[in-house]
Amino acid sequence: MFSKAFSAFVLAASVLSAGAIPTAAPISPCAAVHIIAARASTEAPGAGIIGALVTQVQNSSKQTVSTVAVNYPATLTNYASSSAQGTQATINLLNNQVSACPNQKIVLVGYSQGAQVIGDAVAGGGGAVGLGAATPPVSASVSNKVVAIVQMGDPRHVPGQSFDRGTSVRAGLFPRAANQQYSATLQPRIMSFCDFNDPFCDSGLDVEVHLTYLNRDQNTAAQFILTQIGG
Repeated sequence: MFSKAFSAFVLAASVLSAGAIPTAAPISPCAAVHIIAARASTEAPGAGIIGALVTQVQNSSKQTVSTVAVNYPATLTNYASSSAQGTQATINLLNNQVSACPNQKIVLVGYSQGAQVIGDAVAGGGGAVGLGAATPPVSASVSNKVVAIVQMGDPRHVPGQSFDRGTSVRAGLFPRAANQQYSATLQPRIMSFCDFNDPFCDSGLDVEVHLTYLNRDQNTAAQFILTQIGG
């Protein structure tokens, strides 16, 4: 099952890579809001397709909104190493941003492997078959600065969580363990999209489901972020 699903993962990632147009946005020191975006597997460096959500928030918010993309391999070969590097890179970005701009509101967005990376940064990574040893999350004093988290197609999806959105009824490829759950502070700040038959977050068979969350959910995700940051 894992091998079959992972083969589909490779196919979906290649399609994402072919269609992705990374979104560039200026970084302003200590803007009111700062968005950290993590791209999907095999996408070119930058925000990847999730950058469309970032741009929508920037264009719709009444506040200054800066952004940065997580710099990590985003590869399917050596997936455990890639996701671990992405998690650490996200932790470093969070630590540095909170140190430089302690009053800033931080938003995390990620697609596919990128959704896993941002989740692992605030709840802990690894610790599952295929992901290597468990690693600790960023400190609560830092993660509590995050006011919104949007995940699309997270391979660590667990069904039945209060922040789950979509039609999924099954766990993902690397379901998040009980000792790596999001804090009570963060849970109301998360919106995690996963639909039935997604091969990666729902252990399904339909790659197209995984590729099209923005088509279905971008406006909902943008409105959630805008509400969380205060417009």
